[in-house]
Amino acid sequence: MAKRLIYSRLSLSRLSAMGGPKNGRFLSTESNKIDEPFKVEEAETVNVPPPPSEKLLVLGGNGFVGSHICREALNRGLAVASLSRSGGSSLHDSWAKNVTWHKGNLLSSDSWKEALDGVTSVINGTANINAIRAAADKGVKRFVYISAADFGFANYLLKGYYEGKRAAETELLTKFPYGGGFCESLALASNSMKLSSSSSYGPLPFKDFAFSIAGVILRPGFIHGTRTVGSMKLPLGIIGSPLEMVLQHAKPLNQLPLVGPLFTPPVNVTAVAKVAVRAATDPVFPPGIVDVYGIQRFSQQMSR
Repeated sequence: MAKRLIYSRLSLSRLSAMGGPKNGRFLSTESNKIDEPFKVEEAETVNVPPPPSEKLLVLGGNGFVGSHICREALNRGLAVASLSRSGGSSLHDSWAKNVTWHKGNLLSSDSWKEALDGVTSVINGTANINAIRAAADKGVKRFVYISAADFGFANYLLKGYYEGKRAAETELLTKFPYGGGFCESLALASNSMKLSSSSSYGPLPFKDFAFSIAGVILRPGFIHGTRTVGSMKLPLGIIGSPLEMVLQHAKPLNQLPLVGPLFTPPVNVTAVAKVAVRAATDPVFPPGIVDVYGIQRFSQQMSR
């Protein structure tokens, strides 16, 4: 059972009259700000059907973040596929055998188009515009892109990296257009109002708004956890975990001129994986840009 939220015409007209950039998208990453919340007039209880079966394609499934996403998706009971140049996994974990591996080169979309057959959602951490276009052309409904937080002037040290990330974000919001404007305003309003209803993942706001086509951009900062490099395991959490605990409660520092973005808190790779899978499979997950604080918030909701 779930609550159906009914909004007044006045509230919706206010939203449609809200100003914004010329391209109609609200790309602010400050997820705690809204212009005006929705006005809820009444509520009724309705039956919510269980979510349909999903097939998830993870591009970069052999990597640090991608492997955690594959494992999280398998734990959720999803059919998971991934891509590698060899057509197999370089991972030695037993769960990797449950992933369907396709042979292909991400830089050549023609080599892996068959991997998109029957896929409902794609998660990608590589700044590759061709992958976004191929998924859209194939009729994939949801695309989650693991991008990167803005570190201010530090971005110039990795200028090409960030230019690639932002170009991919722009392409995603073009091919999966419900990731900005109206839908992002819904996400911001829901965070402010703290209204929720039940979903397959637990509480989530605005159950009536099911986004059949959606692009979600996650912008984590430094991602920590245990990273496997060959036969070695690097415990990045030794540094990342204490920093996350401190900096997540020091958000005002993030607003300081010039140096503020350097105080962006790290985030655990498990949290990124959980939110990525949820964004790819839950039709009421709000599309748009989710910054590191949003990733932490959604992850904490799922842990309750």
